[in-house]
Amino acid sequence: MHEWALAEGVIETVIQSVNAAEKNKVREVVVAVGQLQQIRRETFEFSLREMMPENPVLADTRFVVEIEPAQFCCRRCQHPFGFEAIAEAFGEDEGEAVHFIPELAHAFARCPSCGSADFDVQSGRGVRVTSITAE
Repeated sequence: MHEWALAEGVIETVIQSVNAAEKNKVREVVVAVGQLQQIRRETFEFSLREMMPENPVLADTRFVVEIEPAQFCCRRCQHPFGFEAIAEAFGEDEGEAVHFIPELAHAFARCPSCGSADFDVQSGRGVRVTSITAE
């Protein structure tokens, strides 16, 4: 599953950051997940817990998953819009494709104002660790 691969990347990033900072214990990790990833949040959170290695540095780490809303702006008419404005363009197959490759949103969605497929994704894609609380 895609969520497991994303969780593995998060765990690796946390371990590298903590090792570089020479910390002994991670208390909390905040992870921002773009809405375009269309993850199954429960699966992602479960994956994070299950993939934590038997490492005392990560014992009892709390993961906070925040979904970053997708925001777009049409290059043609400058109309800003959110995911809810284009959600109907994503059937089951299209949603699955965008789940794995968020940039495919351009292939299925159009600006709700002018109908152009030429829009910028301003936020809401990718997965990133936004903070690590460690001691």
